[in-house]
Amino acid sequence: MFANLEFTNPEFLWMLLIIPLLMLWFFLIRKRDSADLSMPSTTGFQKGNFWSKTKPILYLLRLLALALLIVALARPRNVEVSKRTKTTRGIDIVMAIDVSASMLAKDLKPNRLEALKDVATKFVQKRPNDRIGIVVYAGESFTQTPITSDKTIVQNTIRKIQWGQIEDGTAIGMGLGSAVNRLKDSKAKSKVIILLTDGVNNTGFVDPKTATELAKQIGIKVYPIGLGTNGTAMFPVAKDLNGKLIFRNAPVEIDEDLLRYIASETEGQYFRATGNKKLESIYNQIDKLEKTEIEELKYYNYQERFRPLVFFAGFLVLIEMTLRFTVFRSFI
Repeated sequence: MFANLEFTNPEFLWMLLIIPLLMLWFFLIRKRDSADLSMPSTTGFQKGNFWSKTKPILYLLRLLALALLIVALARPRNVEVSKRTKTTRGIDIVMAIDVSASMLAKDLKPNRLEALKDVATKFVQKRPNDRIGIVVYAGESFTQTPITSDKTIVQNTIRKIQWGQIEDGTAIGMGLGSAVNRLKDSKAKSKVIILLTDGVNNTGFVDPKTATELAKQIGIKVYPIGLGTNGTAMFPVAKDLNGKLIFRNAPVEIDEDLLRYIASETEGQYFRATGNKKLESIYNQIDKLEKTEIEELKYYNYQERFRPLVFFAGFLVLIEMTLRFTVFRSFI
């Protein structure tokens, strides 16, 4: 009964402050009007003495009835709210992920690729109403997962991404082109590519600007992310006799001019991730920039609770009147 209780007219509850004032007034008046009477014997009054002392209960019953009526005027009621959500505008998203050897650089912890996989998996979890696909690229590109609404498949795909799956290099144009190809037949009103790279376009037969023009014509927003610290980082340069990677310090080179051009032409935004926290912050920003429109319908069910209070107040008044004109009649 008291779950989800609210008052339609809560301003009436201020009137409850009158109750303690009336109680104080009653006991002050009663004390003033009582007179001391000296008698040699009170034997004849002992029977009525109990009832005279309990007479204030009549006033208390009346005050309680008044309090109940005040609460009833405030219109207490229980509210049950049921919700229905309807996705009115879904978004199709493709993440184009660089898997070249430089993604093993250790300026992010434990390395760039693992840091990206962790953040990207969390990003997918936050997009329950969108379809997402995965494209990986290095010296060439291919679709790892077509656009799907199954987030479990997408997350498992991201977790399994590894370096060395394809020919090494950084073909930004091919990675972007493959992502555009995934979205060209999309019926979604909003189409987005998150293009992640940590280097300079140095291979591939698709020019990045050509791929950008295709994205622009189709109405795809591209959010490029340049991944890597400012200055130098530990990069893999070779393998030893046991097949273990050898790392050496080298300058971080990212073609930021190209990435800014891609973002500008497609009405997206360029980001630079210099660390793990910055990368996570960027994905959170993109999550806020590209929101799915959801229509939420709320249904309210009200159950009025003032009637029992009115009935109980009337019952208390009836008891008070009955006692006043029966048991306490001779003491009024």
